[in-house]
Amino acid sequence: MRVLGIEGTAWAASAAVYDDAEESVFIESDPYQPDSGGLHPREAAEHMGEALPQVVDRALRHAAETAPEGASAPYDVDAVAFSRGPGLGPCLRTVGTAARAAAQALDVPLVGVNHMVAHLEIGRHQSGFESPVCLNASGANAHLLGFHNGRYRVLGETMDTGVGNAIDKFTRHIGWSHPGGPKVEEAAAEGEFIDLPYVVKGMDFSFSGIMSAAKQAADDGEAIDDICFSLQEHVFAMLTEVAERALSLTGTDELVLGGGVGQNARLREMLDTMCESRGAAFHAPEPRFLRDNAGMIAVLGAKQFAAGDTLAIAESTVDPNFRPDQVPVTWRDDEPSVARGLDQGTVTQRGAEAVVDVVDPGEEDVSLPSTYVRKRRLPKAYRHPALDETLRAERTTAEARLTAEARRAGVPTPLVWDVDTAESTIRFEHVGETDLAAALSTGPVRAVGRHLAAIHDAGFVHGDPTTRNVRIGDRTWLIDFGLGFHTGHVEDHAMDLHVFRQSLAATADDPAPLERAMLAGYREAGDEAVVDRLAAVEDRGRYR
Repeated sequence: MRVLGIEGTAWAASAAVYDDAEESVFIESDPYQPDSGGLHPREAAEHMGEALPQVVDRALRHAAETAPEGASAPYDVDAVAFSRGPGLGPCLRTVGTAARAAAQALDVPLVGVNHMVAHLEIGRHQSGFESPVCLNASGANAHLLGFHNGRYRVLGETMDTGVGNAIDKFTRHIGWSHPGGPKVEEAAAEGEFIDLPYVVKGMDFSFSGIMSAAKQAADDGEAIDDICFSLQEHVFAMLTEVAERALSLTGTDELVLGGGVGQNARLREMLDTMCESRGAAFHAPEPRFLRDNAGMIAVLGAKQFAAGDTLAIAESTVDPNFRPDQVPVTWRDDEPSVARGLDQGTVTQRGAEAVVDVVDPGEEDVSLPSTYVRKRRLPKAYRHPALDETLRAERTTAEARLTAEARRAGVPTPLVWDVDTAESTIRFEHVGETDLAAALSTGPVRAVGRHLAAIHDAGFVHGDPTTRNVRIGDRTWLIDFGLGFHTGHVEDHAMDLHVFRQSLAATADDPAPLERAMLAGYREAGDEAVVDRLAAVEDRGRYR
């Protein structure tokens, strides 16, 4: 099978020919380079209109030159695949027109491809992984995806702007031309560490605070090399941390990287180091498949075409807000979910940021009344030592304090028996029989809703309420308050609900009744304004 792919979501006018028999991908691209500032949608669309006919022509000439002897048509192309979204509307409309014209001229079917799913699928295709977590780090987007129940689920995402766009906002502020990412990477080589904001909310994250702080640091006269170095250390550590949280939540041991920012050597180094420490496999595609390119469109288009997933011309409208979790994954019907679970019988478990041991009395030189849990936040080799030391100390202190405060607010939590901040270690009462993730049902989920309402009423949030951070048995216990903080803001309370609902969608076979149970439990004791704000919070993470 051979498929012509056409890409043009934002800046790269690109065409490709994928031959599945040869496993070869020919790519021809012509990127748009603005004279100043960032991408201008009208100018980008004009570039697409001029460049797409040329790159498509070169791709088709390659198809003709490499067509097998005796081919039924000069180009021997079986289908035309195009990037249907997400992206800039004017660019997408130009690409859609080009794809329809090519499909009609070649008299072959048309296939509409989600650009972000293509970033994931090219990594899965090349790596041979069964069902990985995918970190997409691109200009306009940043999110974690995993296959579950016939779709790619969003496990976590930016709550404001894409990672590449965030970096570009800083570089524009200091007068550098687009694209800013490579320039930041080059400048970072000579920089030293300075402190910047670090915002992780479960498996979601935010870049607005760090970008504002970086701009202010530049205005205050901080060395640009130091700001660039620290931007990379903070932003990429945030992405690596949430990727590890996704591995921990789902129980998978495979991670692939996608998106243009994935060309950054420091990000790839961090992800590789994290995966190696967990015993997980990591794959980053070669750079030509990380930046926007038609090769990944053609490869996924071939998979969709083989599954009979084609479009009629009349139904081939583009969608600038096309989310990856809106795509029926027709080409993976019988393949395993990313949610593989963990062995709940093991004495030692590796979470996203700590090792947890169940310890019998007498095994350590401490005087505790019974079997207990020892949680150790080990140093993260991928993080800068100064950032890592700060985060481990702050989170250990916050977890011990907020666990006790939640208990005083009437929420079942383990007793805190010992805290060693120097070693980032806490010893807890051992509670429950298993994680909620291993035995999902509406009763405990409803209890989680009530518990979150109680701690919100007490003036703080959990910060990471996932199905791994709830223990169940004769009661439903909340654990792991390390990302929690004091706040009375309705937005922060709604984020707690969002994080928990996101983890339900990622691990449950049928999340809808569980989500209803969570909201019902919250309404029993919480503020309806928080539930109302939840929809606004979740819309903010959607592509606009």
